[in-house]
Amino acid sequence: MIQSMFILSPTGEVLIERHFRGVTSRSVCDYFWDRASASVNHHGGLSTTTSLLTNEEQQLLLPLHESILPVMEVPESDHGTVYIISILRDGLSYLAVLPSEVSPLMILEFLHRVADIFVDYFGSPADESTIKDNFSTVYQLLEEMVDYGWPLTTEPNALKQMIRPPSVMAKLQSVVFANTAVSDELPRGTISNIPWRAAGVSYSQNEIYMDIVEAVDAIVDATSGNLISSDVSGSIQCQCRLSGIPDLVLTFNEPSLIDDWSFHPCVRYSKFEREQVVSFVPPDGNFQLMRYSISADRRANFSPPLDCHSQWNVNKSELGFAGDKQPTEATARLMVQIQVKSLSSLIKSASRTIGGTRLVIEEVAATIPLPKQVRTAKFQVSMGSIVYDEAGKIAKWTLGKMADDSSLTRAQLTADLKLNPQRGEDEIRSPNLSLHWKIPLASVSGLSVSGLSVSGEAYRPYKGVRNITKSGLYQVRCS
Repeated sequence: MIQSMFILSPTGEVLIERHFRGVTSRSVCDYFWDRASASVNHHGGLSTTTSLLTNEEQQLLLPLHESILPVMEVPESDHGTVYIISILRDGLSYLAVLPSEVSPLMILEFLHRVADIFVDYFGSPADESTIKDNFSTVYQLLEEMVDYGWPLTTEPNALKQMIRPPSVMAKLQSVVFANTAVSDELPRGTISNIPWRAAGVSYSQNEIYMDIVEAVDAIVDATSGNLISSDVSGSIQCQCRLSGIPDLVLTFNEPSLIDDWSFHPCVRYSKFEREQVVSFVPPDGNFQLMRYSISADRRANFSPPLDCHSQWNVNKSELGFAGDKQPTEATARLMVQIQVKSLSSLIKSASRTIGGTRLVIEEVAATIPLPKQVRTAKFQVSMGSIVYDEAGKIAKWTLGKMADDSSLTRAQLTADLKLNPQRGEDEIRSPNLSLHWKIPLASVSGLSVSGLSVSGEAYRPYKGVRNITKSGLYQVRCS
């Protein structure tokens, strides 16, 4: 299983090093980083642009796959041939070193779970400064999450009973009284059949909220606006504040809309197979109840909610220098136009249908990674605001809310760029855009909840369910 684990900063520095089955030389990190940094789009300038990019945009615009694969072989190391499985989250590279072949999906899921735990403990983003500020807590968490290379405790509630989340008061007590954040007792849930549920939970006001979130991954042609490929994945995110040990049953209006699914360990899977209902004892706090994909006919009906077009022009002129290859000075202009298209392909929630109000696209933003040859950039926008990171060569255009009205004028961005002098036939690539948007109270599949019942406790909690459709890996590609 996992022999060692490393966490690397955006510049390749080893922040965290933990060995579970013998010591692994840091040369494997050098081997990894030599290939990761070979691509200028990987971590170049990422330490300054992390705040501009979501984790989805990091995977889309700064993919590890350009130079290395998520699973790679390191031959002839100090311990023979080893394997590195890696992910990129919040600008940090999480590396798991394995001496033999195992299921890579399990290790990838575990690495993502580690990153999620760091966000749960320290807040978002769990970047380089956060890891350095909570250095000791990170090592304590890894000590409890892995036992001799095998994933052990990954439930946030169980971990929080063993290791208290950092706070100002806890840091003062550790300095003054030499107290430790590690509990002397095991969490009471570890010896029960529901280890994800903390014991003795009590709230003055009992409530549970559910968000049915459907993320659209798509590739759109920037010239025609046509959809090249798309996929829709859904998840149910829960926020639970219920006392005691409640037993919940969630029912859907049309469970046949779900094509494939995976559940949190709290769900009784056999009951879902028999009755198509989700029966579970929920964890306390925030958690993901299930993930699913929708049927093919529903995916085929989806059309892009935003009409995005871009034009890219480059002008070159030779400089009067002696030599066989004259250096070329170039300027470029980028023009991007965004407008709301018809949202008729989306299915409104019942509350929106009864009210008769139009849908609104929220948090509209476009992330534009400019070519590495850009020296200076000047932007003009007709609406919204623009933030440009000169070190990372990334611009983020934030438009905010856009109403479902095709008669409104297009939002336009114009960028005048000056490029560094080039020799030879250096290719200046047109930038691909990453769009971000969110549409509340609408869904692609039409999946809705018909009921949520609570048993095992005497109280009647407040319950709320809403649908959200948002962008996932949504890219507009220039030809």
